This record gives sequence, structure tokens and C-alpha cells, in this order.
Amino acid sequence: MVIDPIPSTIKRAWSDWNLQFYMLLSLSLQTFLILFAPLRPRTANVWLISLIWSAYLLADAAALYAIGQISRSTEAAAETTINSDLLVFWAPFLLLHLGGPDTITAFSLEDNALWLRHLFNLITQVVPVVYVFVQSIPSNKLLTTTIPMLLAGTIKYAERTRALYLASFDTFQKSMTGEADPGKDYVAFMEDFAARQQDAKAPRFVHLTEPPLYLPTSEEGGVDNISAVKHAHRFFEVFKGALVDRVFSASERAESQEFFYRKNSEVAMRVISIELNFMYQVLYTKVVVVRSKLGYISRFISFSAIVIALLLFNSSEKHMSLHPVDAGITYSLLYGAISLEAIAFLMLFFSDLTAVALLSEKGKFSSTMACVLDKYLNLRRPNLSSTEEMNSSNLLDWTRRILFQRWSESVSCYNLIHYCLKESPKLNPNMLDYCGIIYAKVINVLGLKDFQDQLKYVSCKPLSGNLWDFIFKRLKYPDGNENRLIPIAGNFGGRQNSGDWKNHCNRAVDYVRDVDGYDQTLLLWHIATEICYNTDDDHEANITTDQKKRREFSKVMSDYMLYLLAMQPTLMSPIAGIARKRVQDTCAEAERFFSQKGLGPGSTQEQACRTILQVDTGFSPVMVRGDSCKSVLFDACILAKQLKEELKENKWDLINHVWVELLAYAGGHCGPKNHAQLLSRGGELISYVWLLMVHFGQLGHFQTRRGDRIEV
Repeated sequence: MVIDPIPSTIKRAWSDWNLQFYMLLSLSLQTFLILFAPLRPRTANVWLISLIWSAYLLADAAALYAIGQISRSTEAAAETTINSDLLVFWAPFLLLHLGGPDTITAFSLEDNALWLRHLFNLITQVVPVVYVFVQSIPSNKLLTTTIPMLLAGTIKYAERTRALYLASFDTFQKSMTGEADPGKDYVAFMEDFAARQQDAKAPRFVHLTEPPLYLPTSEEGGVDNISAVKHAHRFFEVFKGALVDRVFSASERAESQEFFYRKNSEVAMRVISIELNFMYQVLYTKVVVVRSKLGYISRFISFSAIVIALLLFNSSEKHMSLHPVDAGITYSLLYGAISLEAIAFLMLFFSDLTAVALLSEKGKFSSTMACVLDKYLNLRRPNLSSTEEMNSSNLLDWTRRILFQRWSESVSCYNLIHYCLKESPKLNPNMLDYCGIIYAKVINVLGLKDFQDQLKYVSCKPLSGNLWDFIFKRLKYPDGNENRLIPIAGNFGGRQNSGDWKNHCNRAVDYVRDVDGYDQTLLLWHIATEICYNTDDDHEANITTDQKKRREFSKVMSDYMLYLLAMQPTLMSPIAGIARKRVQDTCAEAERFFSQKGLGPGSTQEQACRTILQVDTGFSPVMVRGDSCKSVLFDACILAKQLKEELKENKWDLINHVWVELLAYAGGHCGPKNHAQLLSRGGELISYVWLLMVHFGQLGHFQTRRGDRIEV
């Protein structure tokens, strides 16, 4: 006798209620996404991002399954307890849900590239829903109620498909190309020139120059909230082309430089954060579709259709003997749809683009509207920390960050010495340690090692205003009193610089002059920075407050850049080289060294760094271990010793500048598409550096000359 593992009562309950469950699940997922998807550009929390990703995938799956169940149930009405007319009425709600909320159309850029697949899905899902509806026409008591919902569902699904199409990189690039420009007719010009020469009339050349640029009046320092949005939108309309490597004109470059060179770091952060937020909305939400004349019309039609459907169902339901649960679910779907539309409208109104739309009319609007909008924009204003430590004790500030900030305003930190200490094996492991080893092997086999490491070893620190100001000034005046140590557009490795440093750091800079590439340079300086940081005496009488500040800056930037190299391989792939191999070999050597010295999870980073510094480094490490091993652990030890000996407390000025150059190089070479990917994961400091460098005209986006034309 075969025993059925699932009791018949459970089977019957599932058969009777699974469709109702999926209808409510689909509505719940839509509610979750419209409320929590806006947090994507504001948080780098791995768990929250994973939860949104799961809901994004499950939302489509639940709706598609429910459509299939409805189609099957209408064919075999006897197999379901749900009123057949009600089943037909439920189907358009699933089209509405497949359209998704305004706050998320794509989870990643690759989703935009699949717009054609969504168009195919639109056709294949609308057709069966319409078929079910047409089939029910002869006896459907909810016929007039279903028609407006069918219209609303089709509109919403079409909106999502169009949003994906417009946000795909191919379409986006075409939109930035503009109309074809054949230029002045060269053949006609030369024919005219030759004719004038034959008439014995000396051609008279007129040199044409472009008129002076009109630049908005702005003073050094701050700008108000609404003006910041206005400036950001103007720059966004031009510099969104940087996402597809568009070449900008000299006049566009001049206008950008005119603004950013006259502003301080706080204004630059505000404007750039709004710009990047615009980019996020264009690439990952329905904003382009909704904020158009056609979008407003379609949104009005769909909302009106849902309200009409609610009124019609309310009158029809009284004359139908519906199960109370089914009637309750239907009202939940109707009120839920109206609520989602209302929330979408509020989010649409309280957005940066609303300020732009209001300003674009006549440049002014009512004082009450201006006051409300200014208060809202003030809540969204970047509020960079005064320290490098997270402070969540202020509930109001925490709420503001979650609900209103445009990005995470933090940097993720990953420290190699800390990681190796925690991962180093014990010389005499016990039974519990063996269990840990088995667990680690299982995690590795499942491909979850990187995910686990990110959860265990990556920490977030707030981006301090002082650090951003230092980076901003360093990029703003790259060739000021202190020349570039490492040229942004050049090869990596150090180079001996001129000026005040020339007599102080010859040996240290010469040591890293011929390193293999960017990845080796970054890893080398990360370990050297960590050794210097943990072996310094903070109580030295001759160390200044400014040097202490730069010491902390160096620590944060060092850990942040290693996080990018080790934990964001896709982002850093254009410049990473063999980064994974170098990090792997360096960790292996460090873990072996710590294990031999009796250092482990209970040891401090200071103990580890002092132990490394005590190693005799008379020979070059590569001469001992050979070239197959790519570890830079003791190469960094040599560099740290030389920095401490040559520069003493002044070494932090040099280290600081090295990290800004490493950050700037990565920002300029990681590729615009990679920066666009980061916008949906809390944003990254490196993306702000990239866009700031674009505005300063320091990247290769400006290649056309201004003026210089002649006429005869």
C-alpha cells in the first residue's frame, strides 16, 4: 500500500484556496515593492537588497502562476469554488501587478536589455486574459466591471515595457546622439571660393566665434534647495550622456567648470547627489514614461478605470451570491490598486523632478508651494557626518536617512589584516574548529564564500564632510602646491614628484615605481597604510591635529578601496588585472604567517602589524618565493618601513595623496555602465568622484573645440 505523503485535507484546502492565496500574495508583493524599492539608492544593506531582489522576482512569478490558474479554472469551472465571473474579473488585476509599481521597473541594467522579452510576455499574458474575458461575455454578470480593469491592467503593463525599452543602454545611447549634423556644406564653400578667385576678387575671410556663454548668476558658497535641484537637472540633461561615453562640447565643459570651480564641496555634493538620483530614476523606474503628456493621460485613464470598476463592483456584488472571503479579496484588490496609485502619485509629487517641472513653467510659483517643496528638499539634503563612526542614536536623523536621503552617505570598508586574522587556522585545532572547517568547505562549494565574507567582514562607515572636502579640493586643484603623485591618465605605480616631497620620499616612491599594475599598487599601499596606522604612536608631541585627521582619512580610503577591489570585482574589472589572485596569495601568506606566530581571531590588528614590521626584510620577497606567488605582504612591509623612516609623522600627507589618486584613477577608468549599476545598491563614493571629475573636465569626454570657423 502506497502512503500518500500529503494528507487529502491539505490537498483539498490547497485546491480550494491556492488562487486566493496567490492573488493576495501578488498584491502584498506590489505593496512591498512600492514602499521598499525606493530604499535601493539609499542603502547598501545586503539583506534588504536581497529581500527586494527576491520580491522583484517573486512578484512576476506569482502573477504569472495566478493567470495560468485562472485560465485553467475557467475551462473547468466545476473544479473551483470561486464564481467564474469573479475569476474573469480577477485576471486584469494580475496584468496590473505585472506592470509593477512606479518605483522599480528593473533590478539591474540587464533587466532593461530584456525589454523585448517583456514585450513578448505582454502579448502572451494579455491574449489569454482577453480570451478568458471574451469567452465569458454571454453570461458574465461582471462584464461592464471587468472592461475598465482590463484597460487599466493593459496600460500599466505597457508602461513597464516602454520604461524598460527607454532605459536600455542601446535606446539611451540613441537618445543622446541627437539629430545627424552634416555640418556646413564643404563642397559648396569650395565652389564659391573658386568662383571668387576666378572673378579676380580676393576672397575676404570672416572669422566666426561663438557668442559668450550665458551662465546663471551664482556666488561662491551655498545655493538654496530649489536652485540646487534646478542646477542639477540642467547638468543632468547634458551629462547623463557620460553614461554612454558621449563627447561633450567645449561650451558644455566651460559651463560645468564655471559652476563647480566656484562652489564648495557641500554644494558639489548636493548637486551631484541630485544628478545621480535623476540617473537612477531614468534607469530603474518609470519616471520617463510617467512624466510625459502621454504618461499623465494614461495614468489618469488607468486610475479612473480602477475607481469606476470599484463603483460598478460595489453595485453588482449585492446581486451576486459571492463567498464572503472571495468578496473580501476582491475589495482588497480594488482598494489596494487605488492605494498603490495614490502612493505612486504622492511619490511623484514629492520628488526632485516636481521642483524642476514647477520651475520650468515661469520660474516661479506660489510661496506656499515653494515653502512646502523647500522643506521637503531640505530633508533630502546630504548630511555628511562630522566623524567616521556610525551614530544611530538620533532617531530623527535615522528616520531622515531611511526615508529621504538620496544615497547611503557611507563607505563600505574591508580590511585585509582583520580578515586574515579571523581566517587564520589554529596550530592545534579542537573538535569545534574542525566543524568550522567543514562548514567553511560547504559554504565554498555552494559558492557562498564571497557573500558570507561580505556579511562578516565588510563594515559601513559614514562619509565624513571633512573627508569629502579633502577629496573635492584635491581633485579641484590637482596641480596646485602639491603635484600629482600618480597621474590620473597615466600608468600606475608611483613616480617621483617635484616640489616639497622631492627630498623626502625618494626611496619610498622609487620602491613602487615599477610595480606591475593598479591592483598591485592598491594592495601594496593598503597593507602599508594598515601597518603605519597600527604601529604609530598617537601620543607623539610633534604630530599635529591635521596629520591625525589625514591619518584617519587614509585609513578609511584604504579600507574602502580594498573593498572595491576585493568585493566589487565587476566594477573594478577594467583596471583590476589579477586582483583576485593577488588578494588570494597575500591572504594565504598572511594566514600562514599569523598561524606560525600564534596570532589568530583573538589577536588585535596592532599586534599583527607590529609582528609583520619585526620581520627582517633584507632580501626582496620575490627573490625568495619566486614570481608564481603574487603576494605583496612583505613588499608592503618594506614600503611601510621606508615611509616610517623617511617621512616619520609627515608620511600621512603622502599616503593621503596616494589614496586620492588611486580613488580618482578607479573612478575615471571603471566604466560608466559600472557606475550606473552602483546607483541601485546604495550608491558609492567612487561614482561621486567619477561625476565630479566629469564636471571638472578631467576625463576624456571633452574632445571638440569651440568656435574656429570661417566664412567667405
